[in-house]
Amino acid sequence: MAKLNVNIGALSLKNPVMTASGTFGYGLEFADFMPLDGIGGIIVKGTTLKPREGNDYPRMAETASGMLNCVGLQNKGVDYFCDHIYPQIKDIDTNMIVNVSGSSPEDYAECAARIDALENIPAIELNISCPNVKDGGMAFGVTCAGASSVVKAVRQAYHKTLIVKLSPNVTDITEIARAVEAEGADSVSLINTLMGMAIDIEKRKKVLSIGTGGLSGPAVKPVALRMVYQVAKAVKIPVVGLGGISTAKDALEFLMCGATAIEIGTANFLDPSVSIKVRDGINDWLDQHGVRDVHDIIGCI
Repeated sequence: MAKLNVNIGALSLKNPVMTASGTFGYGLEFADFMPLDGIGGIIVKGTTLKPREGNDYPRMAETASGMLNCVGLQNKGVDYFCDHIYPQIKDIDTNMIVNVSGSSPEDYAECAARIDALENIPAIELNISCPNVKDGGMAFGVTCAGASSVVKAVRQAYHKTLIVKLSPNVTDITEIARAVEAEGADSVSLINTLMGMAIDIEKRKKVLSIGTGGLSGPAVKPVALRMVYQVAKAVKIPVVGLGGISTAKDALEFLMCGATAIEIGTANFLDPSVSIKVRDGINDWLDQHGVRDVHDIIGCI
């Protein structure tokens, strides 16, 4: 067995494999398919200060080598999470990480503060791809000022490991990464979904209810790899890579490009035990190539 444990700031992972928010529920839904304590972390679905209904249906569409979604952060709010979900997941022997979303820096900070009080949640992942309602709906994560404002507010309210999930829908993602690092992010994860669209030519209309949605799956992997490679060279904090990972080979590519850990998203819908297979595949590759420690390949490109 190769040494697989890695650290994201103060967060210790038994191996570099995590699941991506929005694709793995609260973890409990997958307990029949795999040992939840077998991976480095589980990032639960997006949580907001107040309950959200999400967008109207249809809000998912299959595409070539991927899928589009515009679910719209449907969830019952942070208080429901604290009262009803947390007691069910707090004793799972892995890092249970909450993805936090909001419509203003104050919303993000208040949501993060309530999660800060939960002893067995060691980290949060900030989704800064949310629309800023005070700024005409532009996502916080597409400008340095917007990204910085959220991270600064959350950093004052949250005292554990802070991972910031970056939007790929920008001209230079390294600028955003450096901006959130300067405001106290312990790590960055990337990429979030790419904006896309699908058309029904028989109905002559857009497939998704709101027109556009986030593209994920194997189709985005080359873009994600490029951005992870760029960001890993631009910041000093650890990078978590995601976007189209469905095999150990995919994961190894991200690690070699500079990611300290990876997240598996859309592939969970096809194979609910894929994260365990990726973990084992990483270990097998390291053993076959005489690599004793996963750190020896991280950032080797």
